[in-house]
Amino acid sequence: MAFSYLTNTPLEEALSGYLEALEKNGMGPAAETVPVPEALGRITSEPVYALICSPHYHACAMDGIALSAFRTFGAGETTPVTLGKEDFVWVDTGDPLPENCDSVVMVEDVVTEGGDAVLYAPSPPWSNVRQIGEDVCAGDMLVTSFTKIGPAAMGAMLACGILEAPVTRRPKIGIIPTGDEIVLPVSDPGEGEIIEFNSTIFSGMLNRYGAKPFVYPIVGDDPALITAALKEALAECDAVILCAGSSAGREDYAAAAIAEVGSVFCHGIAIKPGKPAILGHAGSKPVLGVPGYPVSGMIVIEQILQPVIARLTGAAPDQPETIRARLSRPAVSTLKYREYVRVRLGYVENEYIATPLGRGAGAVSSFMKADGILEIPQDTEGYESGEEIGVRLLRPLPEIKRSLVITGSHDPLIDELSELMRITYRDSFVSSSHVGSMGGIMALKSRAAHVCGIHLLDEKTGTYNTAFVKKHFPQGGVILVECVKRIQGLMVQKGNPKGIKALADLQGGELKYVNRQKGSGTRILCDYLCAKDGIDKAAIYGYNNEEYTHTSVAALVGSGSADAGLGILSAAKMYDLDFIPITEEQYDFLIAESEFDSERVERLLNTLGSAAFRSRLDELGGYTMESPGKVR
Repeated sequence: MAFSYLTNTPLEEALSGYLEALEKNGMGPAAETVPVPEALGRITSEPVYALICSPHYHACAMDGIALSAFRTFGAGETTPVTLGKEDFVWVDTGDPLPENCDSVVMVEDVVTEGGDAVLYAPSPPWSNVRQIGEDVCAGDMLVTSFTKIGPAAMGAMLACGILEAPVTRRPKIGIIPTGDEIVLPVSDPGEGEIIEFNSTIFSGMLNRYGAKPFVYPIVGDDPALITAALKEALAECDAVILCAGSSAGREDYAAAAIAEVGSVFCHGIAIKPGKPAILGHAGSKPVLGVPGYPVSGMIVIEQILQPVIARLTGAAPDQPETIRARLSRPAVSTLKYREYVRVRLGYVENEYIATPLGRGAGAVSSFMKADGILEIPQDTEGYESGEEIGVRLLRPLPEIKRSLVITGSHDPLIDELSELMRITYRDSFVSSSHVGSMGGIMALKSRAAHVCGIHLLDEKTGTYNTAFVKKHFPQGGVILVECVKRIQGLMVQKGNPKGIKALADLQGGELKYVNRQKGSGTRILCDYLCAKDGIDKAAIYGYNNEEYTHTSVAALVGSGSADAGLGILSAAKMYDLDFIPITEEQYDFLIAESEFDSERVERLLNTLGSAAFRSRLDELGGYTMESPGKVR
């Protein structure tokens, strides 16, 4: 395939062509030997044959007496055989079988009379004896080529006289971070500085794939420096990852550097995230240019570099576990790419439910929270809510099946509950997502969650939650459980430099506001307050600037991106913001009735009423607990 800048090559075509090009240039496994005790998880480079038999001598398999089986013939309950001490030898398990003996009688079957032994049953020849080669004979093949060595194989090798294992060499993969804005990890990066953590993620992936990562110093956006670093890495490594600079921007030099040290096979793959990937090589050594966004890089390494490493190590192709699940909300895609969508999974009413997470290529947290990957094929517009789809698992299925699925309104207390449940019940798992109170109600209605957090104000009565439950669940099927009262108010920067006193002060366009998403309880409260006080929402700059959590609102206010945002006191405290109280509201849990008596909900309610949880809320601040866990 001729090099074309920023193509849109289908993944299968790019990968198969790339592997073919690398192997034509001589890429393949290299061999070495390692001590057998250090061979766990390594891949054999050639078949392994036994050097000696196992066992290599006739071994007694029981504690008892060794003798000639002939002397026991005729023994029975009514015709016992008495043996003199010269006719047998006492032995322990593992002892060599004494000379002129061909059988062992278990000590439990021997009756002693003085120095004699009385037997009430015959002992056939070779009974309770492990004969030479019973397990493995010298020359037998123990392990085939390109087999992962496990603990049992290690034991078999040592038992058969093999002290060193022939294995494929773990390829050394160089990782070169690039970018003027990239800095080593620190706790207080300056404005415009981006912490370099991609190499840590990639190193972990490479270790898991059987390679040895080596991270080089950060290189600035200078073509000459990038090329020099690439040459150095290629001289020392079996493959190289060039991090960032793979797109077509003003300071994207990766493609040119790879072309200078070798050749570019393909630049641009029809996957999302990860499209700007560069597949290159210097002779037989792969050189991969990955995008700077972490999720893009992770997808490219998984889909491209993992198969390359498998060819270098001889490992079997990865066969991830997949399940069928029902999609809780639409997953829309473009026709141009194969898209990888991270999802959370739960087991609700005897079926698996998949909920798509944020798709941003820089949203590494979504990969951390993901239970699985939904692949949307190229030339497909996606899937509708309720469709059954295939999901590739990232977490063990038993954990997913045990998980309590909580959705709805965001509150940090859910994280604290999850933490306390893990401390108390080590086999307890919580899968939470934040879709707002109304989103949580819709999830319960569609059987996509076990529990949702809600704080919905009924503008007519001034009460919380009950009116919405009656409206959306007229036939029942859910149970409303009291959780906490919490304070909602305006979060403003420390010292309140803009002198904000009330929501009305935000009118006029001079102050920047950050809101919560439509359908969230906080957004409904904000709309209600504006209507009650005659505030013109259109006059508030940023009223339609929406975030999904209280902490994300607090982060934007704390950074100066917004002057104010409505939220809870605990979020304001996390970011050291000033807080202007507005109202106290009721935050409750709505639980599917079919799940109410389950072990996972019982654990949630036990934790909700615990002294440890009350202590955590006191530390967070802004909460009042009256009867947590009480059915309302």
